[in-house]
This record gives sequence, structure tokens and C-alpha cells, in this order.
Amino acid sequence: MRALLTSSCTLVLFAGICGAGACARDSQGDASPRPSLAEELNAIAQRQLDRRAAEIAAITDIPAAVRRQAEVRRRILELIGGLPDYHGPLNAAVTRTAARDGFSIDNVLFESLPGYYVTANLYRPDRPGRHPAVLMSMGHWEPGKTAAQLLSSNLARKGFVVLAYDPVGQGERQQAYDARIRRSLIGGPTEQHFTNGAAAILMGGSVARYFVHDGMRAIDYLVSRPEVDPERIGATGCSGGGTQTTYIAALDGRVKVAAVACYMNSFRTLFTGTVGDSEQSIAGFLSQGLDQTDFVELFAPKPWLIASTTSDFFTPEGAQQVFDEAQRWYTLFDVPDRVKWVVGPGVHGTPLEVREAIYAWMVRWLLDGKGDSREESITLLPDHELLVTPQGQVQGRELYQIIADAPRQNGSSDALATFVRELVSTNQPLLRSSRMLPDTTGGARQPATVIVQNDLQPGKDAARLLSEGNIVVLVTLSGRGQDTQQRSGNTINNMRAWLVGRNLPAMHAAEINAAVAEALRRPDVDPSRISARASGVAGVALLLAAAVNDRIGSVTLERTPHSVRAAVNAPIHTDLHDAVIPGFAMKWDLPDMRDLIRPRSVVWRDPTDWSGNVVPLKGDFIYTPSDPNVQRWDQVGP
Repeated sequence: MRALLTSSCTLVLFAGICGAGACARDSQGDASPRPSLAEELNAIAQRQLDRRAAEIAAITDIPAAVRRQAEVRRRILELIGGLPDYHGPLNAAVTRTAARDGFSIDNVLFESLPGYYVTANLYRPDRPGRHPAVLMSMGHWEPGKTAAQLLSSNLARKGFVVLAYDPVGQGERQQAYDARIRRSLIGGPTEQHFTNGAAAILMGGSVARYFVHDGMRAIDYLVSRPEVDPERIGATGCSGGGTQTTYIAALDGRVKVAAVACYMNSFRTLFTGTVGDSEQSIAGFLSQGLDQTDFVELFAPKPWLIASTTSDFFTPEGAQQVFDEAQRWYTLFDVPDRVKWVVGPGVHGTPLEVREAIYAWMVRWLLDGKGDSREESITLLPDHELLVTPQGQVQGRELYQIIADAPRQNGSSDALATFVRELVSTNQPLLRSSRMLPDTTGGARQPATVIVQNDLQPGKDAARLLSEGNIVVLVTLSGRGQDTQQRSGNTINNMRAWLVGRNLPAMHAAEINAAVAEALRRPDVDPSRISARASGVAGVALLLAAAVNDRIGSVTLERTPHSVRAAVNAPIHTDLHDAVIPGFAMKWDLPDMRDLIRPRSVVWRDPTDWSGNVVPLKGDFIYTPSDPNVQRWDQVGP
């Protein structure tokens, strides 16, 4: 067995079996640990962060800092696909008001986009005049806005108007909601965000743009209220709400003060841990020279509070890295006291120490320091009394419909060929895992078949091909089956890849082609008779591979989804991340990729939708009747 090592990738030809935790052997047979995909991607991330750090270190005066701010804003907006340009009427309505001790709560409904509703609670002090306001963005708690009741009530008691609103996929804004079970059919907030996140990238943007737009429209509502002083707007939130606060504060100039809890971390530390939901991991973010600190620096010199907890997965270490750089930046603006970092005890969340730090920060900067930052005891309402709608669920358009509305065009075959060629060539393998059977060469040249499957154990199909005199190459794709979510599948590996400007489906295609190249080096392989097979979503990687590699003479797909546009047009899908190619669905679809391969043979057997259902389609597809006594080759492996 021989290991081929380069600076950019590890190619391994296996006579044995390698899987998770396996090792490569050099030509002398010595074992050495194999890096994981996460480690390889992290190495790229750290190099990109090194380059960014050098750029930041070179900024030594305010004019250079201001130029950097303008460039950062441009890059962020470009990466998320810009912001929706709709600024039409909010059509706001208060559906219920609850009188409390020293304040009132209005249950509010407004339109972020036409027919796309946001549910919110407005906390307003029982005192005359105009007051500072705070936008309260929510973390990934399923109840949504009701989780902010304690913080919002205390701020209202202290003289702030507070708007706590439901993010999409939470509270009264469930996606793919089923009234029979009163829940989303997709799953919890994280799965709902991932589902829409994959579709948004296929359509050339990021789901973050819709989160930001909702927050900006929420500020539109705040400033429309007679109780609010539009010149004194703050924003706060924890976890996913910290993400939204970070984005909205940096991109909406009306926000004058920010307090972000349990979110801010440098990707120096964060990259190998949780990189968050789709809205928290923007494709190309690191490769475009950005880190989370850029949002703070874009906000400067306005006041920014970072809050952490000691045992959070958004670690104090990563928050320290953000704060240290931000403090130097604010010192450059001669306002070092306008950035602060506090650490409370415990796990992910807002303990008393963090809540009181948020009160103090808002009082200091929006009430001229005139107020008490201590938390007051509040009798909280049950969640159902904070519901805006009678059913506890908005009626109107869902986010997948908004994403699907993005403009589309029919791209040409020539343009697709160029697109795919560049995509695969710029996403060469970081790892490869394959096994060639038989593991000795000899005899006349034979046809070879590459089988993409979940492990390197030969199944019945491989055994049959071997018995017929074929060379068989088993290939497993890097990162597949690791850290998978119920519906969204291989999210974390795909997100890490796209953060550093890589594309995992294209890398998988390159891994398949590397295995083909290895087969062609065998003297007993007939180069004119190379075929390849894949099942499920792995078939997308095989289509990419064959589209750029004419040495693959024929392709067989088994139960591979027939269309990514069908996924964009549907509220629910499974494993879409392994088919996410940025912007692809705006111009093309999977049948267009099949057409690139022709006139070579493409056998597409039992095409499915993105829920695994076989779909009857017109055209060149093959359908097989069910036979419970036959195990298909694609069912081999876990």
C-alpha cells in the first residue's frame, strides 16, 4: 500500500480498510494518524485568520479604520446577497394589551415583507414622554419572544420601550407548521434555520439576510411608536439573538448601543467547535478576510458590550480574542470605555450578572446613566398570554417561499460547463478514502467500477462485479455521516467548508475523480471502460465528477434526488446540504448536469424528491418494482 502526500491534500490508496479514526501508512508501512476533515479545514481557516490579523495590525489611524469599515460592510452585504429592498407599509396591529406593574405589554403583528408576518411583544413604560427603545432579538429557544419576558420587563420598568420579536422558526413563526400536532414538521428552530439556510445558499444568498431584514423592520415599527425616541435605539440578545443583534447593530445605523450575550467569539477558537446555525455561518466569511470582531469594529465608535458565561460553548477564550482586538480598535478612536466585556457564571444563557450588566449598559448610554441597574422582581405572565395570534401561529407566507422568489434565469450549457469545471478545480481533496479490489494487479485489462458508498466494506454489488472480472474501487466521501442532523444532515462539515470558501460537494467530486485517476494507473484497468455509481445525495457529487471527467464512461445513480430547484420550492427536505452549491439553483438544475455528461450513459434509477420518495417523472429515468427479498447495492453499509 502507498500513501501519496502533498501540501494541499492527502491521497490514500487502501489495500485495507480505513474509516473514522483509521490511519494511513507510508511506503515503509509505518502508521501515522490521519487528520480529520475538521482539522484540515481548520488549518485553512487559521491561515485565513492570520492574513486578516496582519491586515488589522496594519491599521494605525482613523482614516484607515474608516476605509476598513466601508470595505467590511460591502463584503458582508455581498456575502449575504444584499438586503431585501422592500420598505412598504408594516400594516401593524396590536391584538391585545396587558397592564403590568409600571408598564404595559402590547401583542403586536406586523409585515416584514408582503404577507410575511412577524409576531412581537412591545413593553412600554407607564410614564409620559418619549423613551429610549431596545430591540430584543431572541436566541434559538423554541418559545421565541416569551423567553425575553424577564429582561424586557425590567428594562420597561427602568424607562425603556422594548420590542421582543419571534425569529423565523420560533414562537408563532413556525415553518411547515402542522395544526394537528401544533408543531413544525421539520423539527425545532435549529433544523428550521438549517432547512432554509441550505435553500438560500442554492439561490445565491444567505438566510441571514432575512433575519437582518426582520430586525430592521422591527426597528421601523419601534420608531413609528409615539413613545419612542428614534435617536436612542439600543439592541440586545443572547445566543442566536446575539447573532442577530450583532448583524443588525452593525448594518443598521439607527442602533446606537449594542449588548451581545453568549455569542461573540473569534473563529480562531470557534471553528472547531459549534459554528452555529445557517444564519451564523455565512458562506465565504473567513475566505473574505472577516471574523466576528469585524462587526464590533464596524459599529465603532458606538458603545458595544460583550457578555459571556464561564461554561458556554461560545467560550470565554474566544470572546477574549474578540474583546482584545476590539479594545485596540476603540482605543484607536480614543473611546476605549465604549467597548466592555463581562463574564457571568454558569452555562449558555443570561445569568443575573449578565442581565444586570445589560441593564447598566443601556442605562449608561441611553439614559445618561440615570437609573438603577439592579434587577427587580417581576411576576411573569404565562406564555399563552403573550401570544399575538388566536391560533398561536401566524397565517401567511413561509420563508421557503420568500427564498424561492429570488430571480432565476436559464443558464446556458456552456456556462454550466465552465462553472462546474472551475468549481471542482478549486475544491481539490483535502482527504481521500478508497479501497481497490482486488488489491493485486495482473492479467488482461478489465473494466473498472467506482462505487461511492458509506464505508469501504464490499457489498453484494461489489462481489458480483468482482466475480464478473471487474476491478472495483470503493470510495467514501470525506465528512459524510459525521455530526449529522435529523433532516439537514451533514451541516457542520458543509458550513465549515463554505466559511473558508470551499464547497464540500465539489470536494467530494474531486475525491471521486482522484479515485478514478488511481484506477487508471493500474496496468490491469481498461481506461476505455470506467464506470461509476452512487446513491442518494452522493449522486450529486458523482454528477459533478463526471461532468468534468470524461474518463468516466458511464454513470449510474440510484435513488438520487432529481432536482435542487424542487428542494428550494418545498418547505421540507432532507440532506440538502450535501448538494449545496452557491447560486447553482438560480441558473441550473441537476438534469442540466446530466446533460453535460451525455452522450455518455447516465442511468438514473428511481429518482426521488428530498424526502426520499420516488417521483414518477417523464424523461430518461428507470423505475424498478419493489422487491423485499433483494438488497440493493446502495443499502450496503450503515
